[in-house]
Amino acid sequence: MRERTRLDTQIKGVLALERGVADAMELIELAEAEGDADTANAAVADLHAFAADAKRREIESLLSGEADANDAYLEVNAGAGGTEAQDWAEMLLRMYMRWAEAHGYKAILTEESEGEQAGLKSATLQVTGPNAYGWLKTETGVHRLVRISPFDAAARRQTSFASVYVYPVIDDKIEIEINPADLKTDTFRASGAGGQHVNKTESGVRFTHIPTGIVAASTQDRSQHRNRVIAMDMLKARLYELELRKREAVADGIEAGKTDIGWGHQIRNYVLQPYQMVKDLRTNLEKGNPDAVLDGDLDEFMAAALAQRAGTTRSDASASAR
Repeated sequence: MRERTRLDTQIKGVLALERGVADAMELIELAEAEGDADTANAAVADLHAFAADAKRREIESLLSGEADANDAYLEVNAGAGGTEAQDWAEMLLRMYMRWAEAHGYKAILTEESEGEQAGLKSATLQVTGPNAYGWLKTETGVHRLVRISPFDAAARRQTSFASVYVYPVIDDKIEIEINPADLKTDTFRASGAGGQHVNKTESGVRFTHIPTGIVAASTQDRSQHRNRVIAMDMLKARLYELELRKREAVADGIEAGKTDIGWGHQIRNYVLQPYQMVKDLRTNLEKGNPDAVLDGDLDEFMAAALAQRAGTTRSDASASAR
């Protein structure tokens, strides 16, 4: 039913786009015949806007996976690099929050573990909005930062890593059964900024699914009961995503489990010194403005990864048919 609704919406959007282009072309012809340059220029501007809309719809047509329309959980974990890596994890979290904000998505921090000196050891966002998972799923992988470390008194260049892992918020109608015997449950005090806001009770909840090793935790609420519900929802989503990856046989070969957070596993490099560049190692897309990227300008990277994945999937399908 959801797929049918999405298809109907896409068809209506394409028809509206066609009408808009036809109207703009007709207006340009009339404006040129009457020598009305202002009207012609306005119609040309409309055509540019329609072209951008068509490009966006082309990319969104690639979002046809079973859970692409769903909301998403996005998890960031600091890797090799100590305090530098923990600061990098916090920078990545901010980048995705800014991306979500720019697209009108709602981003709620459901869990965070602060670093010893700065930054974050880990954090999880719930991103709510149309096709949130479809867009964000290409961000799963290891992200590498190269810069002059603000934590190094000698101002030496440092390399650090953080991982990003994205999985869909599952539909209430999807049944995920979990054997209580397969669960390890821990409660803990949530870390905070200090003062009256530090949690004085063990309200944080962490579930470990023993057969898969999947961990889900929540410190979002002051209530332990509420955090149990949130953490269980996250665990079910992770298990569902595990099944999705098995069934869809994701073309880029990313396993459902996490890779090592270090050398040789990164999907994207962010270089701030000695030169400025962000390069995606899967698509070879490169941009020379890392500040804009770290401020949430990620659409080109996501679109390129989606297009590559769709192209590879079609190639694999053709090869299988032969």
